[in-house]
Amino acid sequence: MPPLKTSYFIPFKESIESEVLPERFTYPFYYEPHPLCVKAAEELQMHIEEQTIWQHDFDTTGKMFGVLLVKNRKDEVGFLAAFSGKLAGVNHLPLFAPPVYDMLNEKGFYKKGEIALNELNAKIKKLQQNPKIKELQDQLEKEKIRAKQSIEDFRNTIIESRRKRKEQRTIGKNTLDEKALEILVNQLATESVNQKNELKRIQQHWEAQLNSVESKWKELNNEIEQLKKQRKIASNTLQKRLFSEYHFLNISGEKKSLLDIFKETPQGVPPAAAGECAAPKLLQQAFQEGLTPIAMAEFWWGESPKSEIRKHKYFYPACQGKCQPILGHMLLGMKVDENPLLKNSAESKSIEILYEDEDLLVINKPNELLSVPGKEIEDSVFFRMKLEYPEATGPLIVHRLDMSTSGLMLIAKSKEAYVYLQRQFIKRTVKKRYVALLNGLLKEDKGIIDLPLRLDIDDRPRQLVCYDFGKNAVTEWEVLERKNGKTKVQFYPITGRTHQLRVHAAHPEGLNTAILGDDLYGEKSNRLHLHAEYIEFRHPRSKDILHFNCKEDF
Repeated sequence: MPPLKTSYFIPFKESIESEVLPERFTYPFYYEPHPLCVKAAEELQMHIEEQTIWQHDFDTTGKMFGVLLVKNRKDEVGFLAAFSGKLAGVNHLPLFAPPVYDMLNEKGFYKKGEIALNELNAKIKKLQQNPKIKELQDQLEKEKIRAKQSIEDFRNTIIESRRKRKEQRTIGKNTLDEKALEILVNQLATESVNQKNELKRIQQHWEAQLNSVESKWKELNNEIEQLKKQRKIASNTLQKRLFSEYHFLNISGEKKSLLDIFKETPQGVPPAAAGECAAPKLLQQAFQEGLTPIAMAEFWWGESPKSEIRKHKYFYPACQGKCQPILGHMLLGMKVDENPLLKNSAESKSIEILYEDEDLLVINKPNELLSVPGKEIEDSVFFRMKLEYPEATGPLIVHRLDMSTSGLMLIAKSKEAYVYLQRQFIKRTVKKRYVALLNGLLKEDKGIIDLPLRLDIDDRPRQLVCYDFGKNAVTEWEVLERKNGKTKVQFYPITGRTHQLRVHAAHPEGLNTAILGDDLYGEKSNRLHLHAEYIEFRHPRSKDILHFNCKEDF
């Protein structure tokens, strides 16, 4: 389907003369939406609710939308709108900026290639449904079991015969003369050789039997494997050509394909669906129309995916894995806000030491201080402890807290103490308790959350709920207080996965109520209201049980 119009500039419905425009463009991976972006989002949301041209079930599948604040050649300020991927089964809809490349064009190479792949899939499926393949597979498995049992039975026979021959030789030595003994020994040796030969014959028989069945199975399966190889080559070729068709502009008019952009990244190739997010579509359309980008924001509309945490109408940053390399090129030459995550927010905050002896320390980590040095910021608990205790041996950091989480941490002064303490964490004998303030009211008073987690490789450091590949993650919880539309809870983590408490709080299958100030899974606030308030462990030297409590400051 061709683009519906040449200009996608949307003027604001109301006057915006009183609004102050930002001096720099939005840093897309961590931002507070500009008031005009919020206004543009609200106008777009009203359009989504009121329009009747297309239909999409947002109660089943939500969608990420984006708005780009722009200035046209007449110096008028308006905005562009876009959605990620497809919407209502298509990638062209009135009002919305078109895709960078129209992969759904019925006359294009991609749709033709897709049809060819579907035909290969149909052929493979039809061949796989041949009952003879399953019959031979089952026969092969049964024959393998029979072969193993037959060979094992005869080996046991050989062992028993060897024992009897040994007894016969012993008796013969005591009862027979020299000539008779020689005859007996030769007979027994011949029997031994015959049994070894018989074992070889049995093994060869079963090998031939198995090869015969396997050969018939391979003969039928060979065509399937060849078609699978053909499908893989065709799919890779189609994907590579598709990536080569995506060309992204920047403000200088420089064009780069997806292949060229991702060639310089660690993965080397673009991930699936790269270039289909809202942010690249918006910037591409602005550059093509000669519009000046001013600010941008993206929001989620509708039901959250099962694995991710997306809240209706919440604003979200651009994804790291797919969008960061692309936007890195598209924003070249523009004045962009600095990455706020590069600023050390904990520089003026101090670590409180609650307990210290010759083996360890118990500290209260302030929020926003890293546990270990990051890629850009060296300041951390480890860095400060290393400066304070230069003679300490071992890794120092026994366990970690998220940067935004405050509370109790153990520090080992020696390698021996580190090993002893960490073993307790591995065996899960350390007792921990967290307190959190949730941004909403819970109905239940207590419970257990069991949601497996894994890293979102396309949007680090976010975690996904994943039943197929996630690691076991279990949290007990209990309500402490309900007040002013918020709920204070205690968390008892049974496991210690990255972002476990944050995801378990925010996910619809968890508490469905994010921790106040959670900028990844909820909404920003003055801080993440999560604090490690209690810890109990066995001392590495005295073997006494120690426990410490440190009250939250929220």
